[in-house]
Amino acid sequence: MSNSSTGTPFRRTLTRRTLLQNLAGTAALAAVPIPKIFAQRQYGGSTGQQRGEMGRLAGQFRRQFRVPATSIAISRNGQFAYDETVGMADPQHVLQAQQSSLFRIASATKPITSVTIFSLIEQGKLNLTDKVFGPSGILDIKYGKPPYKPYITDITVDHLLTHTSGGWPNDNTDPMMHNDGWDHIKLITETIANVPLTYPPGTHWAYSNFGYCILGRVIEQVTGQPYEGYVQTNILAPCGITTMQIAKNSERERAPNEVVYVGQYSEDPYKLNVTRMDSHGGWIASSTDLVQFLNHVAGAPGIPALLKPATIKMMTTPAPAYPPGDARYARGWMVRNNGAGNWWHNGSLPGTTSIMVRTPTGFCWAALCNTRSQPSDEIDTAIDQMMWNMVRTVPSWNA
Repeated sequence: MSNSSTGTPFRRTLTRRTLLQNLAGTAALAAVPIPKIFAQRQYGGSTGQQRGEMGRLAGQFRRQFRVPATSIAISRNGQFAYDETVGMADPQHVLQAQQSSLFRIASATKPITSVTIFSLIEQGKLNLTDKVFGPSGILDIKYGKPPYKPYITDITVDHLLTHTSGGWPNDNTDPMMHNDGWDHIKLITETIANVPLTYPPGTHWAYSNFGYCILGRVIEQVTGQPYEGYVQTNILAPCGITTMQIAKNSERERAPNEVVYVGQYSEDPYKLNVTRMDSHGGWIASSTDLVQFLNHVAGAPGIPALLKPATIKMMTTPAPAYPPGDARYARGWMVRNNGAGNWWHNGSLPGTTSIMVRTPTGFCWAALCNTRSQPSDEIDTAIDQMMWNMVRTVPSWNA
């Protein structure tokens, strides 16, 4: 996972594979109904020369990693200060990307799922301590009946949010990357029946896509609605976001205005069941969409917050089982300074590299591109470094 403070790689006890997966113009904007606060491009006091330098940095990144298109948006105190998408949405057909172009965001999905869970907690429909599986759990016996393997019925909502369920890590055994023909019910039922947990829940941190897949099913059970539709209506729409949706799997099925993904090193972006990844890695979005989301989570000048301050504190408090350090995983976000510093999340899949960052100094930004290179932790680090270099191009911003 990238550092998102100095732009240098963050390394602790995680493997390279886990790291890379962790945190694996204006006319276009005007076509989408958005709040007035976002309706007009602002430059935040930057000069044309400074914006030109920002564009140069993005171009350097594209050349270094053979990236067809980058989509970048930056806001300062709730106002857009930079929004540029450059390059090819579809290199084969020479179609230019636009600021409204949609990209797979991969694991940058996890903060969206987390915010949805915490909104349900605020409504009194969920608790962090609620059990998930078994007759006393939220999902009851929908995904298998007793007797369960050890620790399964001990898993709580909080264990899933904090990646401390005790197993199902993001490695070559990741359930989300196998048996692509299975739906959620079969995948979860077979996994909890046949893949034992390694640790008691709450005692060990291991990044788990599968855990966030289960959280999607928790949202569906509690709301009685499909994950995608509930999030669109109750989380994204209040942010003025109308085009985000769950990705389809094939190039032929891609959404209107969605880019084409380019695999490198024999990776095939279209041999993934991305649709099934919905709540852990399935959304497509523009960089503008993600910045609007970031601005609304805790609010900004003139922008109402999705969550209350006490809820934000809970969401951004690091997981106790995460290794000590300044940068730690909380509940759907990497955070610094126990949540008082930057919050961020990376995303990485074949054909996709993404990052979104929120700083305590009033900045929100997102960067998306339609490829990834290998080793992918290098492009993860570079996209983070690129964004820090861009915002620091304007000294008066004090980023």
